[in-house]
Order: sequence, then structure tokens, then C-alpha cells
Amino acid sequence: SPYGGSCYCDFSYKRCDFFVYHCSCGLDFHIKCALFTLNISEQKLQELNHIATKDPSVFLEDGNEELENAVCFGCWLPLGESRYFSVACGFNLHIKCAELPHEINHPFHKEHPLVLQFNIKRFSCKICGETRHRGFLYCCSACTFALHIKCAEQPTLACQETQHEKFVYCCSTCNFSLHTECAFLPPIVKDKIHQHPFTLFQGQPSFVCNACGLEGNYIAYICSTCNLMIHTKCISIPPIIRVRRHYHPIYHNYFISENESKIRDCSFCDVEVNIDYGSYYCLRCNFIAHVKCATKYRDRYYIIEAKDIAGKHDDDLGVNPITCVIEQNEGGEMTRIKHFSHAHDLILSDNVMENDITCDGCMLLILDSFYCCSLQCNFFLHKACAKSPRKKHLWFHGCQELHILVVGYLFKCSICEYDCGGFSYKCNKFNVHICLQCSVIDYRTKHPGHQHPILSNRNQHGRCNGCGETWRSQFSCKHCHFNLDFDCSRLPLSTRHKRHEHPPALTYHEGNDYPKYHYCDLCEKERDPNLWFYHCAICKFSAHPNCVLAIYLFIKPGSMYKGKDHPHPLTFVWKPYRYIVCGKCSEPCEALVLECAEPTCNYVVHWKDVRPPSFGFTSPVELYKAEADAITHDG
Repeated sequence: SPYGGSCYCDFSYKRCDFFVYHCSCGLDFHIKCALFTLNISEQKLQELNHIATKDPSVFLEDGNEELENAVCFGCWLPLGESRYFSVACGFNLHIKCAELPHEINHPFHKEHPLVLQFNIKRFSCKICGETRHRGFLYCCSACTFALHIKCAEQPTLACQETQHEKFVYCCSTCNFSLHTECAFLPPIVKDKIHQHPFTLFQGQPSFVCNACGLEGNYIAYICSTCNLMIHTKCISIPPIIRVRRHYHPIYHNYFISENESKIRDCSFCDVEVNIDYGSYYCLRCNFIAHVKCATKYRDRYYIIEAKDIAGKHDDDLGVNPITCVIEQNEGGEMTRIKHFSHAHDLILSDNVMENDITCDGCMLLILDSFYCCSLQCNFFLHKACAKSPRKKHLWFHGCQELHILVVGYLFKCSICEYDCGGFSYKCNKFNVHICLQCSVIDYRTKHPGHQHPILSNRNQHGRCNGCGETWRSQFSCKHCHFNLDFDCSRLPLSTRHKRHEHPPALTYHEGNDYPKYHYCDLCEKERDPNLWFYHCAICKFSAHPNCVLAIYLFIKPGSMYKGKDHPHPLTFVWKPYRYIVCGKCSEPCEALVLECAEPTCNYVVHWKDVRPPSFGFTSPVELYKAEADAITHDG
């Protein structure tokens, strides 16, 4: 394998642990799979005569459960649908899929022929709209037009929709079909958002729908006054919707003027939107999306009625956490502020001391200018964390209500699943908390580990460039073959470790080719030089991210907890050595532990041993605060 680890074969979708055939486009094959598919692509089926074939009508009589659950590696339909190569050879493939023509012409895409290929770019079928992550399809790469094998073989339907109806009107001679509902469409229709009625128009061989920008055939509705031609299904496009990726309602437009739209790339697929045709758009934020992308999954968008948003504003979105600006410098930068999370004034400082300073918001190291407590009570905030809005829309969370910024809790983040202190965004509907580190990741982001912006794509299936694992939904770059899963996208750029003096930095490429440097200094196991790791240039220290990141990395030393198992408040402290024994389990205490705040009490205990049994995603616990430092937890 070229990855220093394992990958998955793009033909059999089985794990590759040894040598593979690899293409720069991202395809990987077992050696035997590569040779097998080579014979198919070159139409040398005689080379496969030594492989037995099976008739499913005979084989199914034996009640073979393995066959009943098997699918064809080409079309990914049940293997028992037609004659196939014996599964004993290791290749699940219909004979008809091996005999498919290399190139076809299709009436839905007359500009270019469609070529049989592997679906490495995860194209969606233009007929059924589904995305299969494996197998063959017919595709025009230049136009990103693709059809599944079965859809390409079906009779041409006037509306291009595949519906599982028992009856259709069909001309067998011309291979032309009509659904029963398409055969009796109303001659005139009034659209919800267009001022003129649409008239049914039949016989148009091919057109581009003005409502969605996709191709259509044969049957359309037209507005002669405005010169619009749209699909029959696009008559019912909702005029206003709200999607998870955007807080404001987005509006359907038949076109957008040049000076209105600054961003042209779809916020779902990252492909440029043709603004001469229909799209969904938010003028206030330059959010734009293809109609098909915005409405692809019915559970991921909500239809909004105009009367429900009339007169409403989003003034509560982004409520400022800075309650008062006391002082500013000549450049207008806030140098002394009051913040809702702390009882005392905060002052701006660029005095980054040699000792570790942890932000009370995100729990990460502070390496640049920051806000600190004017009374020196060990409270610090990154400048960015100090500006975290009191209410925020989180695009990745199923609840589309605003999340509330809260402080003063120990909680388990529902996204990264770390035990955390510091700030969190609380979902009141599901009663879960999301840490600040997860909340700042946007669906389109720019990561220091890559030169281009990357977009969250739930249909992207590939190998993460950070950790090397294969995932189905991740961030991807449209310019190159770069993928990043959510966990790697949130890795701290620098961190601390109990066994290392300096904060190691997240590093994306190994600069030393000498193999002896390709080992983790913590677990002492070999590390892939092509994957991300933490490195200290001063000490030449290198380690896997999972080895560096402590399980309680996001709990700040100095935080206090008052539980039921001990009469005094307990303070989180770092213990770099193992000579202290836990007062609960009698195991050595190391790294982050709890220590009694009373000077005369020597009680030390692991957090896992005093953590309440109910502690979890929906059951946080409050941090202990002295009366002088107490604040309103929910702001």
C-alpha cells in the first residue's frame, strides 16, 4: 500500500494490507482485482473463461444465504438478479456488467458520449439522484454528468424521474415512456413565486430548466412573457427554505445579477452555480446553493412561509458577550472590557509568559495576545474566544434552534466526546453541550494544513490526509485530492504533554527522510511520515496525535469541583510523576488529577473515580466557584 497502512480496493471494497495498484486520481486495487478489471476494460473476456459462471435460478434453489446477500461489484445490485461469475473466484460480478459497452450515447446528454468508469468522484446519478460510493457508472467527466448502469438501460422517461410505478404509457419502438401522472398534466399552472401562469409545452427534445439549472427533455412548462422553461416537478419548488448550513432563510431566484453574488460556489457541493438559472440565495450573507443540493434530503431543509418571517429580525443572533468596553487604544482595539463570563474587568495583554497559559474559553494554550483578569485571578481568554457570540447557529447539529453560550460547567462534548471545562454552546432542545473548539469549525473552512479552502461533503468517501483512515463524510478540496475528517480538522495547532517541556506543534509533513525519525517518541511505534503528527523543533520530539492529546486535555488545571465523596472542594492539578496514590482506586496518580484544596488534607484522586455516574452528554456538573467569583452560568 502507498499509504504506509491499509486502504480499500475500489472494485471489491475489501481491505488492502499489502501491495496495491494505485492511481494518482485516488483509485486503489488489489493486484488480482486490477488484472480482472483490466481484462473487462479491454474486452478480453476470453481471458476469464477459466472462471465458472452460475445461473441464479439454479443456485438460489439451494437456499444459499451468502448469494442472497451478495451484490455485484459493478452495478451494486443483488448478485442473484442475473447470471454471474462464481463467488468462489472472489469477484461478485454479473456477466452482463462485464459485457457492458465501454461508451454509450444517451438522450439526456447529447453533447458528449458517456464512458464506463469507476465512480471515484462520487457523482450522483442524473436520473435517480442517488450517489453510490462504489461500482461502475456511465459518465461524462467534462460535464460531471453521470448515470447508474441500471438507470442508463431504462426506457427514456419524459420527466427523467424514476418512480416505482406498476404502469407507464410506453412506445416500445422508440423506447419512450410516460408516468401516468405525466400523461395528464394540467395545461396551465400558476406558480407560487412567479407572477405569470405557466403553460404546458410538449415535444421539446432538450432544454435547461430555468428554475433549477438542470437538463430536461420532452415535457416542460413555459412562461412566454418571461421566456422561462422549467421542469414539471419544478413548479412545486418551495420559494423560501431554511437549511442546516445557514441560519437565515434562503430564497429561490430564477437568476441572480452579476453584482449581487460575490460567491458562486455551491455551499453543499462546491461546484460553481450558474447564476443565469435558478438557485437558492441569501443576499445578506452571499450564501448560494444549487436547487438540487439544497433540497436533496427532505429531512435537512424546512419550508418557510413568507408570513412567518415578515417583520422578524435576527437581532438576537450574535449577542455580544462583551458587556462593556471600558478602554480602547488609538487603533480602536479594546484594551479593557467587561465580559459576561467573569466578575472582574479583563485587560488586553501580549505578555505571553514561558509558563503554559490556558484559555478559559477553549481550554487551549495561549500563544498570542490575550485578555486576562485585572485582579490576576488566573482567568485568561484568547481574543477570538472573548468575542464568541452569546447565541450561535451550529450548522452540523440536528437542532436548528440557536445554541446558548454557557460557562461554569464540566461537560462531555456531544461532538468530540471529550470531558471539557470552559465555554460551551448548549442546545436547550436536546440538553447537550458542544465545546468551543468544535463550535468554531464552519462547513467551509481554511485549515493551515492545506493551501485551499475545504468544504464539508457528506458524500465524500476517501482517505483522510490527517490520520489515514477512510471515512464517508468529511471535508474535501475541490482543487486537489485532499480530505480531512472532522476530528482531524479540530486538532489543536499546539498543545501540552506531561512528558515534554515545550508545547509541540501540529505538523503536516515529515521533513526528515531518515527512517529512524519515523517513530513516535511516546508509544515508540513506527509512524507514517505522510500523516499529521505533533513535533517540537527544539527537542526533535515527534509523536502521534492520539499519543499526545491527553484524555482530559480540555479541563483547565486550577478548575475546582465539589463532589459528594469528599467534604472539601477539589482542584484539578497536573502530576507529572507517579509517586502519588489515588485515594479511591489506589492506583498511581499521573497527569491531570484532583487534589484537595485544603492545605492540611492530602486527598488526591482520579477524576474518573469521583465523576458522578450520571455524568454524560446530557448531564454536566457545575464547577465550584467561591462566592466572590460566582457568575450566572447561563449568562
